Amino acid sequence: MISTTLSPSLSPTEYLEWEVTQEGRYEYEYGEVIEVTGGKLENNEIALNLIVLIRNHLRGKGCRILGGDAKLMTIPSNVYYFPDVVVSCDSRDRNAREFLQYPCLIAEVLSPATESRDRGIKLRNYLKIDSLQEYMLINSDSLSIEFYRRSDRTEVWEYLTINSSDLTVNDPEVQLTSIDLILSLSLIYENVDFKQS
Repeated sequence: MISTTLSPSLSPTEYLEWEVTQEGRYEYEYGEVIEVTGGKLENNEIALNLIVLIRNHLRGKGCRILGGDAKLMTIPSNVYYFPDVVVSCDSRDRNAREFLQYPCLIAEVLSPATESRDRGIKLRNYLKIDSLQEYMLINSDSLSIEFYRRSDRTEVWEYLTINSSDLTVNDPEVQLTSIDLILSLSLIYENVDFKQS
């Protein structure tokens, strides 16, 4: 997704009232409104693959698995984003209508236009969320995923990478500890042809 900062500054309440009247999607950071536009087809394919895999695993467990049109409010930052994939198994989000607040897993599919925000300000704001256990950064140009994973409900975050360059493993596994799911890297990238990107 591509982001463009707009003005003027708004309060969180003003943003929420304004944003629901817009045709496009607009994120909110500390008074600034940022327009979010669509990404490449590969980005959408990767996000959809992940959503389907997670939804099948969590079916009937009271979790919500949503895509890029679902708004997330980061607490305590009072920032609003539209992550590519967000999972909440918290009962406080079960009946939410406007936005989720208590995710356990967030994934962003990287693109040249969004990578610096996904690795920068979004990373900092996401890691402040008490309920968050994992933040995934999924490369859309190669078989490569990076993780920030919380260690045992502490403020310590581990950084991990998984990619296809590991010559000892034919199809590396991706372990999502926040939802107790192990996936092969190839399933996340199913139907993505890097030669045509």
